[in-house]
This record gives sequence, C-alpha cells and structure tokens, in this order.
Amino acid sequence: MNNSLIKGIFLVGIGAASYGILATLVGLAYREGFSTTEVVTSQYLIGLAAIGMLVLFNNKAKQNDSSATYKYINLKLMLGGCAFGLTGFFYYLSVIYIPVSVAVVLLMQAIWMGIVAEAVLARKMPDAFKTAAVIMVLAGTVMATNAIANINKLDARGIIWGFAAAVMYTIMLLVSNKLALTMHPHKKSLWILLGGVITVLIAGCFNMPLHYDISVFWKWGLPLALFGTILPPILFNMGMPKTGVGLGSILISIEIPVSVCMAYFLLSEEVIWLQWIGIAIIILSVVLINLKELKKQFK
Repeated sequence: MNNSLIKGIFLVGIGAASYGILATLVGLAYREGFSTTEVVTSQYLIGLAAIGMLVLFNNKAKQNDSSATYKYINLKLMLGGCAFGLTGFFYYLSVIYIPVSVAVVLLMQAIWMGIVAEAVLARKMPDAFKTAAVIMVLAGTVMATNAIANINKLDARGIIWGFAAAVMYTIMLLVSNKLALTMHPHKKSLWILLGGVITVLIAGCFNMPLHYDISVFWKWGLPLALFGTILPPILFNMGMPKTGVGLGSILISIEIPVSVCMAYFLLSEEVIWLQWIGIAIIILSVVLINLKELKKQFK
C-alpha cells in the first residue's frame, strides 16, 4: 500500500468521523434549550464565512470563469446546496424525536436511495451485487434501529424527518459527484454552501424561535461548522482522489459507528448488540456495492 493511499484513507476517515460527531453535538445543544433553527443557521453561516475566507486567500480558487457554462454550473451547485441545507435541517429535526443512533441509520438510507436514483437516471436495472446490497441495507436498518422492539416507541415524526434527510443527502451526493468536477474544491464548496445557507434561512423563517439566542454561534455554531461544513468537504476533496470512489464510500460509512458511539458515551443512549449487528450489515453492504471498484483499485 503506497503512502498516497494511506494518506487518502486517513483524510477521508477523519472527514467521515467528523460527520459522525454532529448529531451528538446537536443533542447536547438541545439540552441547553437551543432550537433547530438556531443550531442550523449558526452552523451554516459560520461555515460559509470560513469557506469564503479560504477562497479569498487562495489565488487558484479566486480565478473566475465568465463563460455561460460555468455560470449555469454555479446555479446548479447552488440548487444542489439547497439539498445540503435541507439535509442538515431535516436530520437535526429528527434528533428531536428519535435517538441519535436511530437518526444516523435513517440518514444512511442514502446508500440504497443512491443506487435507485442512479438506476432511474441511467434507465438500467442495478446488477446483482447492488440489488443484494439494497436488501442488506434494509435488513440492517431493521436491526440497527431495533425497529421490531421499538415499533410503538419510535416517534413517527422522527422517522419521517430521518427519511427526508436521507432523500436530501442522496441528492447532495449526486450533485457533488456529477457536477463541476474540475472546479477548485474550495470554490465548489462555497457555491454549495451558499445554496445551503439560503435554504436554511428560508426554512428557519417558518420555525424561528421568539427570541433568537446569538450565543449559539460561539457555543455550538463553531464546533458544528468545524465538523459539519468546513473539515469534511476539505478532507474529502483532498482524500477521495487518493482512495478512489469505492474505498472512499466504505470509509464514509465510518460515520455510523462513530455517531452511535458518541451518542452512547455523551448522551447515554442505549445501544444493544442487535443494533451493532445491523450497523455491521449496513457497512458490509457498502463494501458489496463497491466490490468491483475495489478489485480494480487493488490489482
């Protein structure tokens, strides 16, 4: 294994682990009385400011392309950023009603949703590996959420918001992987975040607390922006070219066990052995999806 690949694994792994921390931080912010709107807006506004500064002080990222094509791409990236903003908003709403360990599993339904979306766009049925992976994800989800035992305990609102977050996450991943592949990573992140900020501000208008507590910016906005909107995009953009899409996708699934462990230790959420088996099955399904890609990479 070469040094470049090791570096890529490290970067993508840290980026995925950063995402895994988010929901627990949100849960802690809720315990202090902050609302979803306060948490989300503070995170995205600080993230936008930070990425904007990175672009400002990076000459390569500041280079403009005035062509109509790139203007059109910028608009598409902003529209994709709307899905990015709604992913966070819906995900954090789900944490109000269901445990973090369940919310993150619902978010990762984007695994099979992505397969379905690609099949629809390509007008081609997924192969046997991907079909088996979809079944494994669904089976793993039933176990990881302990759905059978908790069928009367889980709040339906949390389940709905969790699935809505997964749909938005799927759209966001499709936009990130299909658009502006040659654009500077910082600049691409800036356009996506701009769309995200506009969306969370509009959504926040319908869920605005009577008295907006600006202390949320330095108490929770900073760490949430760091682990949610600053570090992951930078680390993924640096690490993904080194790991390849297949291995990178597997590493991103690290988000699930990290999130569950954080919820267990910091929020004292109960996690039983059946849920760990379900999580393992979901991660195994990601490996199965990318098996062909991995074989090519390690030949």
